[in-house]
Amino acid sequence: MKLKPYSPRPVAPLGIWASEGWRLKEYSIVYGRAQARPELVAAAESVIAGVLPSPAVTPMRYGVGFLGIHDGRGGNFVFVDWWEQENELHHHVFFSTSDEPAELRPWASDDPIACVWDLSVVAHERAAWIRHVLAAEEPDLDDYLADVLSGSV
Repeated sequence: MKLKPYSPRPVAPLGIWASEGWRLKEYSIVYGRAQARPELVAAAESVIAGVLPSPAVTPMRYGVGFLGIHDGRGGNFVFVDWWEQENELHHHVFFSTSDEPAELRPWASDDPIACVWDLSVVAHERAAWIRHVLAAEEPDLDDYLADVLSGSV
């Protein structure tokens, strides 16, 4: 198998997606374009609404997390993650082809859970959760939500 050399990809925060008590940092990760295509972003926002538990906030769930929308070279990854039980991260993944970005399908057992660029977002979010919630004198979800990754990864 001939490997394609690693090349950084831009990651950009798209703001906070808010719905039904949920607040998720939304990220665009792209290959060969400036930002994730609008049809992929809209499909991602639509599909995640069906997997987020309700209610968003409980004694063990905080109603916060992040959404990655990766408009990739060979296809598209969408992942939604949220925090529960102080330090547990729930992770759901969806895929679509480059030709049909809005046709997202859920993860299957033979699919990957992430790629190296997606893991950069997950790593940032782990560090932000520790900084603003777990290691903070006073946990601050708003500070967590304001701490975003931006640039090339």
